[in-house]
Amino acid sequence: QVQLVESGGGSVLAGGSLRLSCAASGATYRIVCMAWFRQVPGKEREGVARLWTGSGSTAYADSVKGRFTISQDNAKNTILYLQMNSLKPEDTAMYYCAADRWCQSLNESGNWVYWGQGTQVTVSS
Repeated sequence: QVQLVESGGGSVLAGGSLRLSCAASGATYRIVCMAWFRQVPGKEREGVARLWTGSGSTAYADSVKGRFTISQDNAKNTILYLQMNSLKPEDTAMYYCAADRWCQSLNESGNWVYWGQGTQVTVSS
């Protein structure tokens, strides 16, 4: 099994920055891809960014391109980051870390196997 624990959420003014972290433990050798998703109450979970741990290849939702950066600490797949700059009120959501043995699409949250509990990000204008 893989356990994921997010941290780094909080409240910030529009235009500010936050860095989220996701610590992976357990059977981390199973992880090939990691990602960040977000969800607002009453809406579907939205894919934000994805990272292929082997190559470092990344993908982003159009809504965050140029503002958010996904990265990992090392090749051991133990810590995933999401640097969020130029935050907007519409970025307010619960942010979740996800991982899988395959690089699933950001548009198919239901296909990702491992999930953290989430960390809240609130951006006020």
